[in-house]
Formats: sequence, structure tokens, C-alpha cells
Amino acid sequence: MNLLHRIEHWGDTHHPAWTDALRIMLGIVLVLKGISFISDTTYLTQLVGGLHFDLWSVMAVHYVAFAHLMGGFLILVGCMTRLMVLFQLPILIGAVFFVNISRGFSALNSELWLSLIVLTLLLLFLVIGSGRFSVDEYLKQNAR
Repeated sequence: MNLLHRIEHWGDTHHPAWTDALRIMLGIVLVLKGISFISDTTYLTQLVGGLHFDLWSVMAVHYVAFAHLMGGFLILVGCMTRLMVLFQLPILIGAVFFVNISRGFSALNSELWLSLIVLTLLLLFLVIGSGRFSVDEYLKQNAR
């Protein structure tokens, strides 16, 4: 746990203000992606498990949509950012390495590039945390 505390402390002390704007944009992208998944569940079902509806694919569809909506909103406001990033990581790793990479590394594969950017930002915020302009910081400052 000492290493985790040192990483958290380093991330909290080395956090420029512009990364808060980046965190907010990341949260917005995740919420919009969650809304798009909910509005077109057949597309998400095809991505997750093909056309057959077994229990695992249905659970994965609901996990992805819920994690993007709630996790994206909580990342947007900066509440439990590192935990929400951990919930997002399996989804984005699956999107990059199993779903989007099969279409190839081309400039036309915008879903792959979006997934790579979001995965990189998630890893960044896993280390640096939520920042100064967040609910976490507000609660830390006003917890008297």
C-alpha cells in the first residue's frame, strides 16, 4: 500500500489546472458514448457478443452502458475519479484490443483512435486523480 499512497500523493501534488478541463471533456465523451449505447443496444450487443443473447453478453451490454453513463458523470464532476477509471478500464481495453483493432490501423477507423485516446486519458487520471476543481477536492477541503 505504500507504493499506492506515494503514487496518489504524487498525483495530487503534480496536477496542473488544465488537466481538470481534460477530465471534464473525458467525462462528457464517456457520458455521450453511454447514451449512444443505450439508444442503439443492438449495435452494442453485436460488438459484445454477436447476435446470440446469452447471459454474459446481456450482462456485458448493461455493464458497459451503465459504467459509461455513471462513471462518465462521476469523472466529469471529479467524484471518486480513480475508482470510476478502474471501472472503465476493462471496457476500453476490450474496445481497443478486441473490437476496434480488427478493423485495422487506418485513419478511417475513428472508433479505434477515439478508444485509444480515451484509454490513454483514463490511465493518466488513474495516476493523477481528480484535481483541484472536483467534488473530491471540495469534500477534502470542507470536511470539518
